[in-house]
Amino acid sequence: MINIDAHNHVKGKSIYLDDIREIQGTLYAVPFDATVAHAKIKKWDVEKALHHKGIVAILTAKDVPGLNQIGGIIPDEPLFAEDEVHFRGQVIALIVGKSEHDCRMAAKLIQVDYEELPVIVDPREVQALGKLIIPPRSFKLGNTAEAWAQCDHIIEGRSDVNGQEHLYIETQGAYARPKEDGSLIISSSTQGPTAVQRMVAQVLNIPMHKVEIDTVRLGGGFGGKEDQATPWAVMVALAAQQLQKPVKMAMHRMDDMRMTGKRHPYSADFKIGLTKDLKIVAYEVTHYQNAGAAADLSPAVMERTLFHSTNSYFIPNVMATAYSCKTNLPPNTAFRGFGGPQGKFAIEAAIVKAAETLGVSPAEIQKANLVKEGDELSYGQILTLVEATNAWETCMTKYDYAGQKKRVETFNMKNTRFKKGLAIQPICFGISFTNTMMNHARALVHIYHDGSVVVSTGAVEMGQGVNTKMLQIVVETFGIKADKVRIESTNTLRVANTSPTAASAGADLNGKALQMACHALLERLKAVAQKEYTDQIIELKEEWVYANEIKTEMTWKDLILRAFTQRVALSENAHYATPTIHYDKTKEKGHPFAYHVYGTSIHEVTVDCLKGTYEVDSVNIVHDFGKSMNPTIDNGQIEGGLVQGIGWMTLEEIIYNEQGRLVSNALSTYKVPDIYSVPKVINIKHLETEGHELAIKKSKAVGEPPLMYGIGTYFAIRDAVKAFNPKANLAVNAPYTPEKVLMDLYQKS
Repeated sequence: MINIDAHNHVKGKSIYLDDIREIQGTLYAVPFDATVAHAKIKKWDVEKALHHKGIVAILTAKDVPGLNQIGGIIPDEPLFAEDEVHFRGQVIALIVGKSEHDCRMAAKLIQVDYEELPVIVDPREVQALGKLIIPPRSFKLGNTAEAWAQCDHIIEGRSDVNGQEHLYIETQGAYARPKEDGSLIISSSTQGPTAVQRMVAQVLNIPMHKVEIDTVRLGGGFGGKEDQATPWAVMVALAAQQLQKPVKMAMHRMDDMRMTGKRHPYSADFKIGLTKDLKIVAYEVTHYQNAGAAADLSPAVMERTLFHSTNSYFIPNVMATAYSCKTNLPPNTAFRGFGGPQGKFAIEAAIVKAAETLGVSPAEIQKANLVKEGDELSYGQILTLVEATNAWETCMTKYDYAGQKKRVETFNMKNTRFKKGLAIQPICFGISFTNTMMNHARALVHIYHDGSVVVSTGAVEMGQGVNTKMLQIVVETFGIKADKVRIESTNTLRVANTSPTAASAGADLNGKALQMACHALLERLKAVAQKEYTDQIIELKEEWVYANEIKTEMTWKDLILRAFTQRVALSENAHYATPTIHYDKTKEKGHPFAYHVYGTSIHEVTVDCLKGTYEVDSVNIVHDFGKSMNPTIDNGQIEGGLVQGIGWMTLEEIIYNEQGRLVSNALSTYKVPDIYSVPKVINIKHLETEGHELAIKKSKAVGEPPLMYGIGTYFAIRDAVKAFNPKANLAVNAPYTPEKVLMDLYQKS
């Protein structure tokens, strides 16, 4: 089954937030934000702006009837700044008018006097000052202090990795309409409708049942709309409540880039110890997370960094520590991988540094330390159904790594200007929200008496094909055609108390709930058919009832009508909560993940050693899909995740100056991979595995894991640079832009 949205996407018929037909009298909102990164607001004047043509209102913290607070994990983020601003782009007021143009013109008339305060953008600097979002956390296994004596080689170093702009095609936005009894319906481009509902209720001081959030689909999210879609929806809701008019906001791209947080930049110090046979005995790492000016999701992102600090390797002695550092940047937030990629980058940097020091291939160290069945990770989970070695060996054989390595070595011996580099990137990624409470979902299914079916779940479609997988579950369970099923929008009145569509768990959680609802209905329908075909095994397929594998005269529609006339319930609501998972933060031990996803990729690049530019020649992947429900969609997720990861590692450079101003603030200054910078060849092989019972239909989650493959491209480029300049003492600093490559190529030893 192809992605059910594909045809409408191509034709331009898919409805996104800005395509919703506007009600007559709709007003438009534009946020007014701070132009300095840290300052006290001495005074400000909005009178000229208020009297500008078309302006209806300018709302501030004083107009908030409830709490002026939208912090999800920690209440440290005001909806509107009051006496002090903590980052450039922090919203101070909301301008509401008859057109967006009027609002933007009025914004130029607002005068604000600031008393500027010191600005800090470096996480290490604020950590030294003790300015943390939360206290530091550490995961420990074994005893590293004692283990160093067992090591034949000890290598220390530092890695730095920058942030990443989400650059979803559809920018942040929301459209609020007042209803009767003081209730509101809000269309929001959000991955977390319940989070938006909860914060609207809190800020407007109304109960949640008066707030309806409806999301048809997103034009991309990547984590950027898990928490950061909330303020814009709350603002238009406030305006709609205060003015009793529909209010809409669809953000300008440069406003979105300036005001919203990114993937967290990290700096890390590492120390790794190995034996002569390249076994890693001990690993210590300290991560400095650049959280920005408020918590947002930083504590949870930091936690997942710790969970994935050893990637695919078993290390008997581990000490991983992380600091969430409060800087004067927009609050950084969820991004595909959710802190896991930053943890993996540090351990891969440590392995490469060790390999360069010892004069061996990083692949030798990687292979010697892959996790195996029964290994314990630093957070206490014992691994089962491990496919790390299977993926590695299949990848080496399938793509003839030995032959590829020989060809690269021959090329480098014969060429001076161009050098090739190779790197292998294994992955091991845990699937579940690490906050156990969030691992639950519901589904609502109605079968109408004409045989058509409508389905509501908490899953938000944002291009990843989750609606198609939900449709597959219904079609396969009932044995009916796809045109009889409608997947409804995600709506907080139909399905309440949802977790965000994130953590790669959207299909698993919502799919399992939907499966339960469909099976409950199926059993009722079989019981109806059983009255006609006594003591026979009933099956539903191809829109017919089968009895003892023989096609009967009863159609699907006949069966439904019969059930309806017999007053059998044709609606079902089901709840699913992931079993087995648990975690104790007081001990930093538990079993937080339902299962792990494995894979291995081989990256080959060519660097132009005169220009510093590079091409990704090929990425060959063997990936653990389990029993893929939809190989076409899943392969698309692999390709998209890989290229997004390569962009993070190579081209996409977020630059803030010392005053906290975003310099890479437009598509002219922020480079994302285009058709010329993606790999020339991407091969994907599905690893033959049994899948996992906790994955929907044993089809493993595929949203986040492939992004981690992109890390291999960074180290392949580094390998090519070392082939040209073997004596260079290279820093580990991503993204590896052509400018950095050029400097490294000609670095003096």
